[in-house]
Amino acid sequence: MQDRPNILFVMTDQLRPDAVGFGPYGHFPTPNLDRIAEGSVFSACQSVNPICQPARAALLTGKYPHQIGLRTMSGDLSPQHPTFARALQAVGYHTAAVGKLHYLQSWPWGTPRGEGNNLAAMREFFRRYGFDHVWQSAGKQLAVKDYCDWCAYLDERGLLEIYRDFSDGAGPNKPEPDTSLAADGHPLPFAGEHHVDEVTCREALRAMRERPEGKPFFLMASFCSPHKPFDPPQEYLDRVPYQEIDDFVPDSENGQVLSGEMKSVLWRLRRAYLATVLLVDDAVGRLLDELDASGAADSTLVLFSSDHGEMMGDHFRVQKAVPWYSSLTVPTTVRMPGAPLGLTHAAPVELTDLTATILDAAGIDPQEALSRPWPAGNAAVPCRSLLPMVRGETDSVREFSFSEGPDWECLCTRTHKYVRERRTSPQTPPVERLFDWSTDPAELENLAARPESAETLEWFRARREWVVESTPPAQMLMEAGLPAAR
Repeated sequence: MQDRPNILFVMTDQLRPDAVGFGPYGHFPTPNLDRIAEGSVFSACQSVNPICQPARAALLTGKYPHQIGLRTMSGDLSPQHPTFARALQAVGYHTAAVGKLHYLQSWPWGTPRGEGNNLAAMREFFRRYGFDHVWQSAGKQLAVKDYCDWCAYLDERGLLEIYRDFSDGAGPNKPEPDTSLAADGHPLPFAGEHHVDEVTCREALRAMRERPEGKPFFLMASFCSPHKPFDPPQEYLDRVPYQEIDDFVPDSENGQVLSGEMKSVLWRLRRAYLATVLLVDDAVGRLLDELDASGAADSTLVLFSSDHGEMMGDHFRVQKAVPWYSSLTVPTTVRMPGAPLGLTHAAPVELTDLTATILDAAGIDPQEALSRPWPAGNAAVPCRSLLPMVRGETDSVREFSFSEGPDWECLCTRTHKYVRERRTSPQTPPVERLFDWSTDPAELENLAARPESAETLEWFRARREWVVESTPPAQMLMEAGLPAAR
């Protein structure tokens, strides 16, 4: 009889907070994600970095991206960093990772097609992060350069180059909308059963069913949707009506305006985007049904979130990587057996607080598990468990949340958001933004220059400096070690 809960962690890629049915801002029907949201919803969860790789590496380690040397999507996550997966293994968990991991970004931009990492041949390497079982998808766009388990699946069926052509044809990522985005959003060019998230769901179910008996399991099911390219199978696209709802958040800083043609493109992309969300929701339903059918639901902690959001035209932006609400806030929910139902928490939390929550649920101290006494910088562990909130014991576990990007930092409280861009020269002052969410939830009016904001700005500045100073980069050792002195 196991005395630790099973843990199912469901992830998506690039999911906006309003593209789900749960929470105060969701408006798209996701009945299966809503089953997880019957527990606790965290409506103010901020990604620690709204870029794929830094957010995912931070989740594995419970540390901020600047601590692990991955502030942007470049380079690899060192397996020397302590991970929650290895900590779970140490207390008897069988750990499985199925889907997109994205801990490696070894190759530079411009690498030729098919000449990235062969992830399918690196299973033993990925086990070093703490996973007993690994089945990996590189990602929709990354499958053009990398070769992963899903690529091998497509390759066996003569579909790999068809998908690579399709992904390339959707065009590159751009920060601002233009009519070239119309190249994206077309239906999957082959049967829906081969879509990356359909295959990921089947592999996650297999991992769940074939797990060792007598051991608690941890399963991360990491879906690639709704990331670009927006590639729903036709049958899913048919389930989402095309709607012309002009609710784009305007560009208050530069005054750029979406043209009618651009809005039409974005409405079509929005439809395809939501169709892939619907696909993921159906897949999550099959995972939850398996928990129910196997009798494991009453002993399984279920967590759901995403690495970052998607701008989709808000503030005249598309994609992610910026500290605006649609990019930075991620829909997050936790369902814990025996915990109160129907809780919505508006307090600030960070994506990596799920890391501490997973460990806490397994009876592991996050600070101890994710620390190293040597070398320097490895003992600062900023993630915090959300279980006290899930159990209804408190309404907050942190005063503010912290996020960062390649050239900015951001802090959020219940009522305000503060953003600081890094200086471009010693003589140039940093650009600062301050928004009052209580009166301006769309983040349209920058209050930083107002005299009455001076005290609030100083409060945020002091805390930003404290976070940066108290969480230094972790120093690493040589992989092979050095010969001992004699």
